[in-house]
Amino acid sequence: MLRTILITLLGPMLWGTTYAVFTETLPVSHPLLVGAMRALPAGLILLMLNPRIPPVAALKRHAAIGFTNIGLFFALLFVAASRMPGGLAATLGAIQPLVVVLISAFLIRRAPNRVQLLAGVAGVIGVGLLVLSPEARPDPIGVAAAIGGALSMAIGTVLIDRWGRMGTPLETTTWQLIFGGAMLLPVALVIEGLPPAPGLSEMLGYGWLMLLGTAFAYFVWTRGIGRIGSSATYLSLASPVVATAIGAVALGEWFSPAQWAGMALVIGATAAGVSIGRRG
Repeated sequence: MLRTILITLLGPMLWGTTYAVFTETLPVSHPLLVGAMRALPAGLILLMLNPRIPPVAALKRHAAIGFTNIGLFFALLFVAASRMPGGLAATLGAIQPLVVVLISAFLIRRAPNRVQLLAGVAGVIGVGLLVLSPEARPDPIGVAAAIGGALSMAIGTVLIDRWGRMGTPLETTTWQLIFGGAMLLPVALVIEGLPPAPGLSEMLGYGWLMLLGTAFAYFVWTRGIGRIGSSATYLSLASPVVATAIGAVALGEWFSPAQWAGMALVIGATAAGVSIGRRG
């Protein structure tokens, strides 16, 4: 099981590069289009590896997961990232494990565990200590998007846990990306239009997000939820840790005592949340 946890952890670690790649290489003025271009090509690439169309009943469930976990989530994620600092967006997004625990009680009749709830609160506090700066200025739309994105992905995580055995992890990942990207693309084109022609940096940014940050990362994440359960959501707390480390390296800075304390809280919350979920 430790091997599964470590492989699943690669997904959130790769997601931690998303904010830097988006703000430094991609058109920040087109967050919806970036979300669609991150998802749909990645799904089509995975479909080439497994060219099989699932039964209609499974496709309906894949579409529901694709809407919550990809289409809506990617839209809200990039809108939040385009309107406020990544640290603030990450702190708000860290409520996801708490939401997963609460939603699980309704969708899969899994009673909330007190330790998991405390781990979720500790995770939010830890992420806040790690990435939140006094200069952060909340943007109302950005705040709403970050919270909405956390809620959306939490629902998608629980749905994967509930329906995860309806197909292989590769199949579930492929079709949620295809459906999510296909739902988001026309909305993006209508609202934002086409961005300027991409240059080399944009192409490299899209390539990183599509191949590693999406196709591979969502495959290991979906596989992990199927084996660990929805408590795998605590591993998502690794994403802001990686994002903060990237920022520190870029600026040539070292972590402050408060950031070290935040990292310790995040690691403790992750370990407690996953271990209690496995025993449950």
